[in-house]
Amino acid sequence: MSLSTQILIGLISGLLMGLFFGAWVEPLGILGDAFVLLLQMTVLPYLAVSLMVGLGALRPEGAARLAWRAGGVLLILWTLAFGTIFLSSLAYPAWESASFFSSNLVDSGRGFDFLSLFIPANPFSSLANTVVPAVVVFSGAVGVALIGQPEKAGLMSGLQTFKDALSSITSFVVRLAPVGIFGIAARAAATISLDQARSLQVYMVAYVVCALLMALWTLPALIACLTPYRWSDVMRTMRGALITAFATGSVFVVLSVLVERSKALVREKSDDPERDEHFVDVVIPVAFTFPSVGKLLSINFVLFAGWASGYSLSYSQYPTLGIAGLASYFGATVSAIPFLLDLFQIPSDTFQMFLVADNVVGGRFGAMVAARHLVAVAFITTAAMGGSLRWAPLAIARYLVITAALTVGLMLGVHFLFDVGDHEYEGYDQLVSMQSRFDYPKAEVFDSVPASILPEDLSHDTVKRILDRGVLRVGFSKGRLPWAFRNSDGELVGFDVEMARMLASELGVGAELYQVSQEQFVPALDSGRLDVIMSGIPLTTSLLAQMSFSRPYVDETIAFVVRDHLRQHFGSRGAVMELESPQIAVPDLPYYSEKIQRYLPDAQITVLPNVRDFFSSRSRSF
Repeated sequence: MSLSTQILIGLISGLLMGLFFGAWVEPLGILGDAFVLLLQMTVLPYLAVSLMVGLGALRPEGAARLAWRAGGVLLILWTLAFGTIFLSSLAYPAWESASFFSSNLVDSGRGFDFLSLFIPANPFSSLANTVVPAVVVFSGAVGVALIGQPEKAGLMSGLQTFKDALSSITSFVVRLAPVGIFGIAARAAATISLDQARSLQVYMVAYVVCALLMALWTLPALIACLTPYRWSDVMRTMRGALITAFATGSVFVVLSVLVERSKALVREKSDDPERDEHFVDVVIPVAFTFPSVGKLLSINFVLFAGWASGYSLSYSQYPTLGIAGLASYFGATVSAIPFLLDLFQIPSDTFQMFLVADNVVGGRFGAMVAARHLVAVAFITTAAMGGSLRWAPLAIARYLVITAALTVGLMLGVHFLFDVGDHEYEGYDQLVSMQSRFDYPKAEVFDSVPASILPEDLSHDTVKRILDRGVLRVGFSKGRLPWAFRNSDGELVGFDVEMARMLASELGVGAELYQVSQEQFVPALDSGRLDVIMSGIPLTTSLLAQMSFSRPYVDETIAFVVRDHLRQHFGSRGAVMELESPQIAVPDLPYYSEKIQRYLPDAQITVLPNVRDFFSSRSRSF
């Protein structure tokens, strides 16, 4: 059974297991995490050594001329790729969605420092801190310097041996891909919501359309426009290699095939086959160390993640995305995507979605386009070196117009396809329709602590009092999503509600849940009328001086949304509150109001009736 088949089986098995067993299989995600870390382990060393070896192996005579020609071709292909990437944003429909949250969203905005990003003052620091652009600059400079060194054979041999060793490690890790992909898919299927999955399909469809456009038209038509090779010749000669790259999801495995098939076509068309075959032998391996169009297409995900989470990039940020993205993609996508998400302060949680999409469509379609990219670099560079490059302004203009029209038309077609699907945001409805997850005995729920519950003697052991009483008495705050809240059926649910029922079940007693305000916490516990308060109670200095807390089991980051114009939709009641600038809307919990009043004393605070109303806002965060 081939590796690609094993990976496909692992992907499907993981998705099915995650769908059927849900949160129970989420710990399997550690397999995916380990696989990704192992892949990243050799990325930067391999990148650095590959650039040194690939550039250093060039002969001094003609190296500069070949570098200029090949570099110019790469720039043209990268420009076409980014044009397609930026136009792909037209495919994203105007869907309503909730915002993702990540701690990187509350960081103060950092300026884009080109100098520290691209100039490696300390190359070892750049390697240690995964500053990919700086590593590329350093490695490229060493590779170029090696071209003119007279006694480099020993060093080049050693570097090649080291590169082969790193390649062997990577090959071993790749054999673990079925297990790693299984873990990634299982956790993703168990944790990605239906609304996120619907959004993800937009990215995958847009990506596939872009990849097919680049592989079947943009790149082969460019070759036909600038060289003596016809579109049909290129398609016919490279068909087998493209299919193999697609099936395996790797352009590396077809690298030698691409070289041989390119040389075969060169022999048919060239006036000096031996010279042109030498150019192909040099250009394809060296071009392989640079970002391919197939690899760059996954930058689409940054635009998608911004759209899906409500933090869309502005057009003014596109140049920065292009420059930083190109430099970052000298390394692996698993390193570049988190870097770009963090750079533009897009929630890093979306990276899990990228891993799923990349393994479903990105790897295979990206490899196919990357193979076509290498062929385009080889043919156009060879034509430029041999003097057969055709420069017909009218033909080039016609090619550009057709390519732009096809790209815009296809992206708008995808947009229309999803728009007519009558998408409706269901995230909030799914939240408030949640049911109890585990089959523990039901708890009785009370809106307050009745006077019939008398104080108890706290000198006795708490657990013994609970066991003697036969009931665990738990206090909870009103409307504390996701810890304790009433779902659409009026049933009290939430993480801490489940924990309370679990605790009572393990003690072998019943459970009673009493709604209490924050002011009642201390008196209810001090009198023994309640045993514990459970509803995501924030650990504050003032409360810690009066109550004993368990060890914290989650870290929360509070973010306040301030808008010039804020609408809150009050569910089915249809009432709308409009807040004039500048105001802050907060849920009816003293903790939030106190914090705002302490740090923003001039703020006008509007307290919403309950937390459900606060979270029912369908607006995006700006």
